[in-house]
Amino acid sequence: MRDTNLLSPALLSQTALEAAPRLLGQTLVRVTDDGEIRCRIIETESYGGAEDQGSHAFGNRRTARTEVMFAAGGVAYVYLIYGMYSCLNVVVGEADDPQAVLIRGVEPLTARDEELMRKYRGHFSGKAANLSNGPGKLCRALRIDRSLNGCPLDRMGGPLRLEAEDDVQDLAIVQCPRINIDYAGEYAQKPWRFYIEGNPFVSVKDKDPAPYQQRL
Repeated sequence: MRDTNLLSPALLSQTALEAAPRLLGQTLVRVTDDGEIRCRIIETESYGGAEDQGSHAFGNRRTARTEVMFAAGGVAYVYLIYGMYSCLNVVVGEADDPQAVLIRGVEPLTARDEELMRKYRGHFSGKAANLSNGPGKLCRALRIDRSLNGCPLDRMGGPLRLEAEDDVQDLAIVQCPRINIDYAGEYAQKPWRFYIEGNPFVSVKDKDPAPYQQRL
């Protein structure tokens, strides 16, 4: 029987563009030897479909790296940037349609969660939110690396999972262009980054974000 706290399969079967804002406010749980770390998803980016020039799977590019993107929604896609920083994505959508949502920022739910994240993150400078206000930062703070690539996110008992919490309708969500994808041509300016407005754990605040218009 499915655990009622787990994220709905219906959400994970949506396209990346539909799922990215709906993942905001949900809980990412990392299971470690020191105990569970629970954090709230604050910021996401949509990378969906073979037509998205910003996606690793643009043009249905199917390689050893991108193969997990072609799985049915509900697994993790973890890749390296600059050869050293891990980034966590949630694969969504139907099998053979490469859809993924990049998790860009998370917020620890309790002081204990923050304590463990600081332990794994190591020394960092600046504001407290620098703990996990970026995709590479949050992966270090949660000890997420390529060993978790393909890990199921929709079941109990594993090292990583997603649990349902906030309703997207109750959140102040804004949308704006994604970050550092100048190579993506006409797709570079698509407003496919979503975040909870006013939250300090947002990685980069846009100068002119638009209110998120929920699709019904």
